[in-house]
Amino acid sequence: MPIEILMPALSPTMEDGTLAKWLVKEGDTVSSGDVIAEIETDKATMEFEAVDEGTIGRILVAEGTSNVKVNDPIAVLLEDGESTDDISDGPVATAPKAQATAAAEAVPTSGGSEKAAPSARRNDTGRVFASPLARRLADQKGLDLSQITGSGPRGRIVKADVEASTAQPAAPAAAPVEKAPQAAAASDAVLKTYADRPHTEIALDGMRRTVAARLTEAKQTIPHFYLRREIRLDALLRFRKQINDQLAPRGVKLSINDFIIKACAEALQQVPVANAVWAGDRILQLTPSDVAVAVAIEGGLFTPVLKDAHQKTLSALSAEMKDLATRARDRKLAPHEYQGGSFAISNLGMFGIENFDAVINPPHGAILAVGAGIKKPVVNEKGDITIATVMSVTLSVDHRVIDGALGAELLNAIVDGLENPIALLA
Repeated sequence: MPIEILMPALSPTMEDGTLAKWLVKEGDTVSSGDVIAEIETDKATMEFEAVDEGTIGRILVAEGTSNVKVNDPIAVLLEDGESTDDISDGPVATAPKAQATAAAEAVPTSGGSEKAAPSARRNDTGRVFASPLARRLADQKGLDLSQITGSGPRGRIVKADVEASTAQPAAPAAAPVEKAPQAAAASDAVLKTYADRPHTEIALDGMRRTVAARLTEAKQTIPHFYLRREIRLDALLRFRKQINDQLAPRGVKLSINDFIIKACAEALQQVPVANAVWAGDRILQLTPSDVAVAVAIEGGLFTPVLKDAHQKTLSALSAEMKDLATRARDRKLAPHEYQGGSFAISNLGMFGIENFDAVINPPHGAILAVGAGIKKPVVNEKGDITIATVMSVTLSVDHRVIDGALGAELLNAIVDGLENPIALLA
């Protein structure tokens, strides 16, 4: 019987997507692992692989169609001996539930692909393999994933496994968060207010909806507090020029942002208790310094994560950041490249902004807002008034994770690293 190919969930936050491009046409034969389409999620454009083999009998969703819901049918796959007459003569069957969901929840990336192969659902460390959607559903139901048998690729637990599970809840489910007034009602009220004024209506894409939802969640649920400092940059500017002169033959040019990333990574090592994230009913204290950096793109932003930043040289951090920023603007980042981290940096100094307060990106414990370096009159150590380049920074802190004194200690370590940059090479 013909098998429906369903719209996959290619990121943890994806609820719908745009079918950007079909790489096959009706009548083409495909095998498991073949890339058949490119799909735009709320964050990136990703490849979608076939799980079953057969012939593309009918394409149900045309290229360029947006807001296609996850698990909606997008095409029909014919098995050996079937024809398009089998589609029109009767209802199209779904694949065996676990198999269809596994296809919908696979997360292919440019670096590799998931193949359906029988194997244990745990690795040697005992970690349970499960799709983000399955984890979220299990969390909502309070189920213990270790008690559920996976039927997806490599024994991965998928949505269907959770739905069909008879496992006992691991803990009482969290109380539901009270929802805001319905978006439709609010939208109607705003439209009515501006009905007599000329305007252009701009539909929200997946990224803008996700950014709006996450920032609303952050400001409503995270108890922010703010710590501010001014940093004298003159020593850093001189040091940067000296290094860049020496690196010029290698084609390397370090930015101020590269030094900020390194200083934050080292500060998280010096104040390890602040290198932490909020995990709902506990705090996770990270060992490595995984620093996220906000990158503005058309229609939204990414926060790619530089992992183990404390172990990398300034030139390595610079090259990695340039690569991540370029691929972020092309929406070519894989989910593992913009998820995670404990700390973020948002730098608007290049736009002339002197100071601002950034919103914490959950579950991070803090984010550093960086302003522009401005020449100002300051009092030096001798008590004389002189001119210095001063940069204002604001550390937004999650009070559930980091208390005031601890946040101050972290910010002081960042300031010390930037005002004494030679120590960043130690």
